[in-house]
Amino acid sequence: MKAIIFNEHGSPEVLKYADLPVPEPARGQVLIKLHAAALNRVDLLVRAGWRGLNLALPHILGADGAGEIAALGEGVDGWRVGDRVVINANLGCGICDFCLAGKDNLCRNWHLLGETIRGTYAEFILLPPKQLFHLPDSFDYHAAAASSLVYQTAWHSLITRGKLRPGEKVLIVGASGGVNTASIQIAKLTGASPIVVGSNEKKLELAERLGADILINRAKTENWSKEIFKLTNRQGVDVVVDNVGTTFPLSLRALRKGGRLLTVGNTGAPKFEIDNRYIFAKHLSIIGSTMGTLKDFDEVMLLIVAGKLQPVIDKTFALNDARLAHERLENNEQLGKITLQIA
Repeated sequence: MKAIIFNEHGSPEVLKYADLPVPEPARGQVLIKLHAAALNRVDLLVRAGWRGLNLALPHILGADGAGEIAALGEGVDGWRVGDRVVINANLGCGICDFCLAGKDNLCRNWHLLGETIRGTYAEFILLPPKQLFHLPDSFDYHAAAASSLVYQTAWHSLITRGKLRPGEKVLIVGASGGVNTASIQIAKLTGASPIVVGSNEKKLELAERLGADILINRAKTENWSKEIFKLTNRQGVDVVVDNVGTTFPLSLRALRKGGRLLTVGNTGAPKFEIDNRYIFAKHLSIIGSTMGTLKDFDEVMLLIVAGKLQPVIDKTFALNDARLAHERLENNEQLGKITLQIA
């Protein structure tokens, strides 16, 4: 099979287009022939590497993917060869206390496709059937791949963990990334009012099309927390979605008393200073989460295939052009999700 691999960490130049054996399904496994994959920020981090990351090389990146079942291992029921599927990249062991309690994203032996084990930048992949969602015949593979990780991540953060309610004001820091575009739509669908801080007008236009009620250009308004107070009659917002990290000081100031700051990542940096006085004086909560549960995945994918949530695709590259796709994501040029055409 064709795949994008790397044998050492580094720049996009380490990505190689290579031939690997097609894997064979063992008992309880399904072989998926992938037609589309999608990029995530974690792909860049894994490719670059970090201290303590110990991968079996060559490694294949990619968490998101969609395609059709090519073969079934023994003991797999309820699926047929040819079924169209999208992949849930959040891999729980299925037997630990967290998995048995339905909290598989807290699994004691948790893995993410493309991060700790081989992922979706390839023509074929093996998975247990619990990781699959059946796609309607008419649903686009690229739309499915573009939605699976970011929408379940945003759903778990906003709905499962954040308990977002109709009528609440939600500030989303960032206008065009996958989780942020998903968060705008989920907030709107819930009956909340999304406010978006973006870096330029083009990205803010996308946020407006997705349902943002208020737009703030941080290139023109550097202290956007002060602007939030002006726009909310000096009350602040109920919820902030902040996956940048270094913007936490502004986010904490923008929250009203009793507000919640939700985070699933740190695209700015993992370490930064915050003023604890905002947290205790305003009774604030900082709520972190990673990915989502199997239940979250099924709930949000049902909304996506029903057209109630619509993934945003920026640009599609051929699999052998994965380097160019990485460069586009690394340069923050994308408006939505970048996908790879596999077969």
